[in-house]
Formats: sequence, structure tokens, C-alpha cells
Amino acid sequence: MTALGTGGPSGGKPPVASRHVLAEALGAITAGALLLDESGRIIAANAPAEGILGWSALELVGRDAHDLLHRDRHGDPTPRARCALRHAMLAGRPAQSAGEWAQRGDGTLLALSWMATPCVPAAASAAALVVFHPAGESRPLPSGEPAAGSLSELERLALLAETTTALTSTLDVDEALRRLVDLVVPRLADWAVIDLITEQDEVRRTAVVHAKGDALVHEEQLEGPMPPVPAESGMPLSRALRGESSALAGPETYQGPPDSGVAVEQRRLFEVTGMHSAAISPIRGLREILGALTLGRSERPDGFTGADVALLEDITRRAGLALANARLYQRQRMVAETMQRHLLPQLPDVPGLGITARYLPAPDASHVGGDWYDAFTLSDGVLALVIGDVVGHDLEAAAGMAQLRNMLRAYAWSQTEPPSRIVDWLDQASQHIAEVSMATLAFGRLTVHDDGRCELTWTNAGHPPPLLVTREGVARYLADAHGVLLGLGAHRIAAPRTDATAELPPGSTLLLYTDGLIEAPGRSLDDGMERLRRHAASLAHRPLESFADELLRRARPPRNEDDVALLALRIPD
Repeated sequence: MTALGTGGPSGGKPPVASRHVLAEALGAITAGALLLDESGRIIAANAPAEGILGWSALELVGRDAHDLLHRDRHGDPTPRARCALRHAMLAGRPAQSAGEWAQRGDGTLLALSWMATPCVPAAASAAALVVFHPAGESRPLPSGEPAAGSLSELERLALLAETTTALTSTLDVDEALRRLVDLVVPRLADWAVIDLITEQDEVRRTAVVHAKGDALVHEEQLEGPMPPVPAESGMPLSRALRGESSALAGPETYQGPPDSGVAVEQRRLFEVTGMHSAAISPIRGLREILGALTLGRSERPDGFTGADVALLEDITRRAGLALANARLYQRQRMVAETMQRHLLPQLPDVPGLGITARYLPAPDASHVGGDWYDAFTLSDGVLALVIGDVVGHDLEAAAGMAQLRNMLRAYAWSQTEPPSRIVDWLDQASQHIAEVSMATLAFGRLTVHDDGRCELTWTNAGHPPPLLVTREGVARYLADAHGVLLGLGAHRIAAPRTDATAELPPGSTLLLYTDGLIEAPGRSLDDGMERLRRHAASLAHRPLESFADELLRRARPPRNEDDVALLALRIPD
């Protein structure tokens, strides 16, 4: 029996004459036949269709054909984006398929071969005619776990959510790649291969990883530089690295004469790994192609399908955004760190005095900032010593540090004044000239008298106090002359800055440092200063270079989240 619908959302009821014509036309087709409107709803079904699908015509008419019937081989609903029939209808062109799964009225699955063709507009609001027949015996819906290597739609959604969370929670490229491999192996594949395009537009095979028991093993002999990608190569990996398309591949794909060096490497990859099926997808950033991800199967027998490629594209889309962000962040960190290192000065060679410095960036890429040290000889022959920290942890803070350093050098050289006057002028000028909100610093003048005595005169603008360690291991902080930090308008609202003077005993070590050496989450500043004092005292007998290295290793807090700058001076015996 043939049933005709009312047309549903596509428009009104077909004319009576058209209904009779449709009934006669569908009744004359011995295969199953459905008429669909423009939205994909069934408006007519013939008797063979009822028998094949296990639904009555009245149950079929008015229902969305894709939602009602289309399933994957595990019985899960198929996303509309992967429905070939729907694509053909939207394009208004004929299409056919040798095997698509449909769910019958009794809940079993049946593979169908079908052919669809557009209808003329006058054909009773029908948009397409679909003719189909069984491509095998019906079988019950799978129970329990899906077939090996396949995920249900719910599992796919969960994997994508996990991918987003895992990849966006790190700004380290290597860590992001490691997490990406962990997400797909062995859940989706036995092998994961990552090819990345470097900033020099070269291709590097960054990872070739496979599941071996419970462990993931890198095949380092397959990793390394790759040949350039020719524009004319039509091989799957070449196309992916150009950002053109995703594809399925197998050993047979690369058995013919190679069209490029990339094809030669791909043939070697399939031979060494034993992969019989692979899915390849581009990794796209916001404005560029970052590389490609290849998933391969060698142990599990089933090959990848078009549905797997669609899932892989969803994964690489998320991976591309995460990698682009990580690369951008690391590029900014490298620029700031390089600039900061170049701006840090060469230390002067002062006869009889030992002087050394260290600078360590924070382990967290977000904390590249304004820590600096300086030492230079003034016009009157006195040695100037500076340690400072511009508030902030970014490229702007590093640039502000350079401004303050140069301004301080100019003031200190041109004005033979106490440190407090120099810093006060710097404070006033920085609020109008430098692009710095606030900063701390300690600035001192080291004078070597004719009788060999060394005397330090200093002022402190909100910075941790210098530490003096005698050769006998007695350590104390030089806490005098402590004033407010720069940027608060202290010359208008507070008492004038003061100076302090202390004699530095022979063989002693003067240590200037930034707060990254004493501050740590969950620990008080007093605890950090006491830790530094004790370690510095224990190292008093060490040569100066060893003293600085070992002090950083011992005193730097294990959960340090800031840069560290350190300037150490050894007074001669």
C-alpha cells in the first residue's frame, strides 16, 4: 500500500491528480521507494519499502528519514553532517551508495544499497526519490561494547570534551603534544604520528608513538626532519600538510612510484609500523597550517572509516587552536626573555673585587618580567650596584625595566650625589617619562678607600634588603634606609628617602637579590629570608661563582613562580 502525506513543512497537500500519479508510479517500482520533501521528511512509501524497513507506510509518512532510519554499523544515530543522502538533496544532484545501515521497525539493523535522484518541482512537493534494496541480511543491534576501535556517539562527545580540557589547560607545546597522543592511543588507534611545520616552513616528524602493553613507546628512528612538501603532490599526507583535506590511507596508497620525498617516508612508515589502515587530518591554527596528525592501526583488524575521519577532524581542530596558542605564548616568552637577557649588563672588571650575577626566568611561561641587576663604575671612580624589580610579569614589564635602568645610569653618572637623591630624582622622572607603574630597587655606592677599607652607602626603595655574609659565616640583612617603592609619589606624601652606610669586612660577600629567591606560595616572607640567610652563611667559604650557583640551587623555593636576579660581590681579604 502507498501512503501520501500532507506535505508537512514543505508546503500544502499535493493535488488529488498528483497523488494518483505518485501512487501509480511508486506502486510500479519493485524495489523499496520513498519520496522525500525538501526537509527530508517522507511523503510517500511503496509496499516493498514497508516490507524492507519493517514500518507501515502510515508510520513512515511525515517522519524525518534520516532521524528515523539512518544508523552506523553499531546502531548509533549518524550525525547529519555525515549523511550522504542529505548532502545529495542539498546539492540537488543524484547520488548512490552501496551500503548504508538503517534501523528497521523491529529494532534490527539492515544494510541498504540505495540510489536517489531529485524530483521536478511539480511532483507534488517531492524533492527526491530514493530507491533501495537490502545489501545483506538484517541483524540485531549490537549489545555490550562496540566493535574494537569504534566509539559510540556519546563516547565521541566525551572524547572531544576531554580533548578540549586537556589541550587548553597547558601553554607548553611539548606537553600539549604528549596529551594529544595520550588521548588517541590506544583509544582510537595503535599508532599516532605527528608532523609539525616549523616557523622556518620545514616539516619535522615530531612523534611516532605506539601502544605496547600499558605503555606508549616512541619510535625515535622514525622521528626527525622530513622532506619538503611539493605543491603538486596528491598523496594524503602532502595534501594534509598543505591544509587541503583529510583522508584515509593504507600501505597500498604509497606502493606506486613516489611523487615526493614525503611519499618515500610514508612508505617506510607503513613498512616499519605494520599499519594496514591510517586516517590523516591537517592540524590547523587560526591563520596557518601547523602540521598533520596520523592515526594508524596495525594490531586491531578493523580499518578506519569516514566516521573516524570526521572524529579525527574534530580532534585536530581543537589541537590546532591549542597548539597555536601555545606557540604564540612561547614566542612571546622567548622575545621577552631574549630582550631581558640582552638588556642585562656586562659586569665591570674591578681590580681586587669579585663580582658575579645570575638571572633565572620563572618556570611558568606567563612570568617573564622586570627583574634586573646592574653594576657600573661612576665618573668619580665609585662602583654603583643596583638590584630592581618592575611590577608585572610580561613583555611590558621587561621594557619598563630597560627604561628605568637607563634612566638610573644617566642620573648616577651625571650627579655625584647620595643614593637617596639619585633614586628620588628617578622616582619623580619615572612617573612622567617611563612607562612603569611601580618598581622596587636597592641602589648603592661602593667606595674603596686608600687604606683598603670597603664601604657601602645605599638606599632602598621597597626592595628586599641586601644580605652581608662574613667569611666566618655570620650573615645579616642591611635593613636600614628602607623607603617606599617607586611610583607612589613618595617625594610629595612621605619623608625624604634616607641613606645608610656599612663597612664590608675583608673576605665578606654582599648579596643583592630579587624577591623570587625568597617568596613562595604558602610561605611567609620571613621564612624565605631566614632560609636564604642560613644557606648563604653555610656557603661563605665557597668561591664566588660556586657560592652563587649553589645558593640558587638551595635557596630558590621549590614552587617558585617568579624570576630571580642575583648580584654578588666578594670583598678581597
